[in-house]
Amino acid sequence: MKKILYFDCFSGMSGDMVIGALIDAGANPSVLVEELKKLDIEDEYELKWKKVVKNGITSTKFDVVLLNEGQGQGHTHEHSHSHEHHHGHEHGHSHDHHHEHEEHGHSHDHHHGHEDSHTHDHHHEHEHGHSHGHHHHRSYSDIAKMIKAAGFNPKVEDMALKIFRKIGEAEGLIHGLPLDKVHFHEVGAVDSIIDIIGAAILIDQLDISEIMSSPVPVGKGRIHIDHGIYPVPAPATLEILKGVPIEQSDVRAELTTPTGAAIVSVLAEEFCSIPSMKVQSIGYGAGTKTFKNHPNVLRVIIGE
Repeated sequence: MKKILYFDCFSGMSGDMVIGALIDAGANPSVLVEELKKLDIEDEYELKWKKVVKNGITSTKFDVVLLNEGQGQGHTHEHSHSHEHHHGHEHGHSHDHHHEHEEHGHSHDHHHGHEDSHTHDHHHEHEHGHSHGHHHHRSYSDIAKMIKAAGFNPKVEDMALKIFRKIGEAEGLIHGLPLDKVHFHEVGAVDSIIDIIGAAILIDQLDISEIMSSPVPVGKGRIHIDHGIYPVPAPATLEILKGVPIEQSDVRAELTTPTGAAIVSVLAEEFCSIPSMKVQSIGYGAGTKTFKNHPNVLRVIIGE
């Protein structure tokens, strides 16, 4: 029987939502931790995952906490506006705080849980704030070399390289640079390296033979990234989603990040409604933002 993985991205997707959803659906996070050690950068990050409730749905929130090695703080500000996670962290948490209280304020035990997870999140926000200036200059070729040198199994290596290449080509096209000259200020950040390689590791661990996805909502409005104020979807995200059906959405936010877009555009063989299958497991991965009327989670459905 072939195993199908379906990305039901009714609230878009980001790299951390993909990993959260896969762990939630039963992928083994300790395999992730062990396999990622092959990259030999574990002094730069720490992985955390925990259950959170997003608008009534219990989901798994995956976080990459970047460890400050006390080097170059010069780019901190710039980094915090990159359109990958940091956009989320920057604006996401205070927002989260507000909504969770609003929604769950009167249910005592809920409130407790939130209290914990949010102080926790808050703590991350600060950590994110002043680390990783020094990861700014990992180029596409550095990352590709790092993946090839790690000795992952061929399927993982192939998936990870294709996803990075997709992002590198899109960024290169927009900034007018050849692929090997692309320096990732967003994707070179450790958290994206982990999200992309991590997604490949977990999909491989789950022994998935086919991946499908719903059309991808991108959101609307404007976001701040390090080049200024941009429309949503950000140019790189839109470029990556060429050939992928995107879905109109009234949510004024960046629902799909370049990493999320690249994972789905490279891995999904078909974009359709939920396919015929016998459902075996379901996972919900939480995003950093919280919206008033819909849960900001990515659902994955695995079946055969």
